[in-house]
Amino acid sequence: MSFSIESVYNWYRNTIRNPKYRWWIILGTALYLLSPFDIAPDFLPIVGQIDDVALVTLLISEVSQILIDYLKKRQNKSVVSGEPQPPDASNTTARTIDVEASTLP
Repeated sequence: MSFSIESVYNWYRNTIRNPKYRWWIILGTALYLLSPFDIAPDFLPIVGQIDDVALVTLLISEVSQILIDYLKKRQNKSVVSGEPQPPDASNTTARTIDVEASTLP
């Protein structure tokens, strides 16, 4: 079994996307960030913060992607059920006005 950053990244992504383990991963990440025991200790000037910044970035990107997917599903579900939709930026074709531009002398 080979150990690499990519394998850890893929494991983290797959596990956090599983609803059964999602909150455990978020809780474990928060505990790791608050813990004084790290892979690279925080008292080292720059190296100590690299693992924390990488983990926070990964956590925020994955949680935001989960939220985006949830909102898309919810929006598609309401479209199928026939509920009225609030106006959004994606439905601007009905309000578009074509204008010819010309230069001033």
